[in-house]
Amino acid sequence: MAEEEEDFSSLPFPDRFAHKNWKVRKGGYEDAAKAFERTADESDPIFKEFVLGPGLWKGAVLDSNVAAQQEGINALCVFLKYGGLQACTRSRSVTITPLVEKGLPSAKATTKQSSLEAILLYVELDKAEPILDDLLQGLSNKQPKIVASTLASLTALYHAYGVKIIEPKPVLKALPKVFGHADKNVRAEASNLAVELYRWLREAMKPLFWEELKPVQQQDLDKLFEGVKSQPSPKQERLLRTQQAAAEQAAATPDEGGVGEEEETPEEEIEVKAFDLAEPVDVLSKMPADFHENMASTKWKERKEALDGLYQAANTSRIKDGHFDEVFGVLAKSMKDANVAVVTVGANCVNVLAKGLQRSFAKYRSKIMPPILERLKEKKQSIAEALSEALDAIVASTSLCECLDDILEFLKHKNPQVKAETLKLLIRSLKTTREAPSKPEVKSIADAATKLLTESTETTRSGGAEVLGTLMKIMGERAMAPYMDGLDDIRKTKIKEYHDAAQVKAKDKPKPAAAPPKAAPTTQKRPTTTKKPTPSLKPAIKRASTPQSEKPPSSPAPKTAAGKSVPSKLGSLPKSSIAAPSAGLKKKLPGAGPPSTVQSPRRTITPLSEDESVPAPKLGRGLAGRPLGKPLPAASAASPPPPAPPGISAADRGEIDDLRADKDRLLRTNDDLRTQNSKLTSQLHELQNQNAQLIEDHTRDVLSIKAKETQLVRARSDAEAAESMVQRLQRENERLKRELSRTVRQSADSPLSSEDQIYRDGSANGASTYPQNPGLERSRSYMGSPSEEKENGSLMDGFGGKKERQGAGRGDGVSGQEVDETGKPVENWKRAAEVTSQLKARIEQMK
Repeated sequence: MAEEEEDFSSLPFPDRFAHKNWKVRKGGYEDAAKAFERTADESDPIFKEFVLGPGLWKGAVLDSNVAAQQEGINALCVFLKYGGLQACTRSRSVTITPLVEKGLPSAKATTKQSSLEAILLYVELDKAEPILDDLLQGLSNKQPKIVASTLASLTALYHAYGVKIIEPKPVLKALPKVFGHADKNVRAEASNLAVELYRWLREAMKPLFWEELKPVQQQDLDKLFEGVKSQPSPKQERLLRTQQAAAEQAAATPDEGGVGEEEETPEEEIEVKAFDLAEPVDVLSKMPADFHENMASTKWKERKEALDGLYQAANTSRIKDGHFDEVFGVLAKSMKDANVAVVTVGANCVNVLAKGLQRSFAKYRSKIMPPILERLKEKKQSIAEALSEALDAIVASTSLCECLDDILEFLKHKNPQVKAETLKLLIRSLKTTREAPSKPEVKSIADAATKLLTESTETTRSGGAEVLGTLMKIMGERAMAPYMDGLDDIRKTKIKEYHDAAQVKAKDKPKPAAAPPKAAPTTQKRPTTTKKPTPSLKPAIKRASTPQSEKPPSSPAPKTAAGKSVPSKLGSLPKSSIAAPSAGLKKKLPGAGPPSTVQSPRRTITPLSEDESVPAPKLGRGLAGRPLGKPLPAASAASPPPPAPPGISAADRGEIDDLRADKDRLLRTNDDLRTQNSKLTSQLHELQNQNAQLIEDHTRDVLSIKAKETQLVRARSDAEAAESMVQRLQRENERLKRELSRTVRQSADSPLSSEDQIYRDGSANGASTYPQNPGLERSRSYMGSPSEEKENGSLMDGFGGKKERQGAGRGDGVSGQEVDETGKPVENWKRAAEVTSQLKARIEQMK
């Protein structure tokens, strides 16, 4: 038996891996793992046969013997750990599926753990996409234990690497299928995977699969999610090989910014995934076909219905980029609509479009943001909230830096409501921004907030203090100290309170701290110039005296090796005698000991220059006087000047002064241009505001004209109704006349007594006549006008109203046969005449 074992151990690894005896295979797996651990690096020859023949690992994972299978998977883990990237890419195509089908669902815990470790190593060495595809195929397996073990491995992968390394979208789309599985273990593992993904994605994951779950499953998951909400943001627990190499490099060369980047990545990751998880939706194709027609309608309900249709189409997590210029032009006009319901729905549309387009919204910001800020004058709470949410979405989709000009401009608005709401927007933007503003932006914000501290209203003053406190929280107290100097103690205390209570997301800028590393090479260059004096006097010596005073004592050999400035200086020896007095003056003023000891033996010419009082001031005033006072702080503050001095003549100094003067002039010109630019910008904003006001006035005039047209239409309809009533009354009058004539004819046909034929005239003469035709006279009295009746006086036999006519029709002739002395018939006739005259007057009035 001992000889057989020796023979087996002497066999090559491929033969031992494929041997029929499981003990031989098991021993081969163990020996291979030990051999891999003893290798120096990935290029060891032992890896070659396994890289060229990856099928050996498929047999090891699918080994029929449980003990041999365990050792085979362990050997695979060691092979991946020491074999590197090539071992991973060559073997994963033949090992992942066997690991899913045989390794992960194994009954032995060690085998299951080794299989999971192998999958984690495959992700660590290369990338997760190929591994994820093979694992998702395991979810379609018919055996429930394979599906459950695959879900458990996915949970472990996301727990170790997070959603930044492993794409969560394919897994989220597959969750509804496994939640509907018949096996309870599969559903339990699916719940664990959903909770793990919720740790990373929060509410951003729900739109992809939540609607496909049953209400009971949604309630169960909500209960599980409640325990996760209180947990802090997760971090990547296991690093990739590339990340490990970067960490080792960072440990070798420590960088201050590394820690901050690691802390910021989880938050940025969650925000990006919340937008990237959703599929882009083409909103333009889903908009109502008559959107623009309805928005041009004069009826506010049609305009509101058009905006409601746009809101329903755009209310999605991600919007496909397209040409939204016309849409935002219409929305900008809707901000000036007279109807508040239209304005509210328009603001909601801007809100969802900004959130769905994200960075693509930046090109439309300048078109839609000023009208919304102008509409902040509305005092109704619902409209103000809708407008504020739209503005917050605009700032979040772009950046505070892009929106700052408009915000600061509207902080100067005349309307106090607009100013107050814009101030609230600035405070919210400072608290939510993730990028600290630059120094010019900090200055503009601080200046605007300082002006607000002197406003008449308390809310505006408190808002200005809160802006300064929040800005101090972002930039630090040292950066805000220049803006706090001119304030009184009460305001400083209030700003400090807001600073302590503020919660911001932006970090202090580390860019100023990056200046010392840049200054380090300059300090390293200084010793290479072979200068031994004290560092405090080094800049002054380099600027004034070193080029001309230290030439003779130093040996010529090293200076020829150091640079080519020596021959030029030797050639300009006669000029050095003129420049020497100025150099001597420079050395006497800044330093005491070293310059005087070096220059005393050589400055025998200096008394001559001192005796000449006229040329000395000319040279010292422009060259020696100014550099003595100014270059010292400049040299101490900035390091660029030291490399320049190795050979400066008087002409060069004059040229430098000219260049400085030109620089100052250019800076002044630049400041003037900036001032003009700001003035033109303010004028442009004023013109835009005037244009908006004119448009608003025009809209108001158009609406008033339409209201008057409506009133005119109503007046016309009333006139037509009056005309119809007049015609009806005329017809009624004609009917009454016809009835009256008919009554007269009936009374004429009836036999009359001799007393009825007596006509009594009630005129002034009092004469009585006997008419030849009594019926004709009566008809004339009936058909006559009231004026004629008044002129003729009282009649003998008249019918005063409808009752008399009806009595005559019935044959009641009492009133016709006898005339009462009291004059009742006359009274009835007068009443009928008055009614007729009133009817005629009313008809004339209606005409």
